[in-house]
Amino acid sequence: MSTAKGKKRVKNTPVLYDEPKKKRGVMLTDTAWYSVQELAVKSNISASEFLEELIRKHCIKAG
Repeated sequence: MSTAKGKKRVKNTPVLYDEPKKKRGVMLTDTAWYSVQELAVKSNISASEFLEELIRKHCIKAG
């Protein structure tokens, strides 16, 4: 998936998806958080985008 680099970001305007992202809180162990960060760096994306892609890939069914 594209990271939409180079696109101008406008607050509350979605860039990669059909809906804007919202700030959320998730509690993770240090081990899990560092793993997410490491995997995100390897994928050249943010931790937030890594989790978004992971969840969309594995949990959201296309209708």
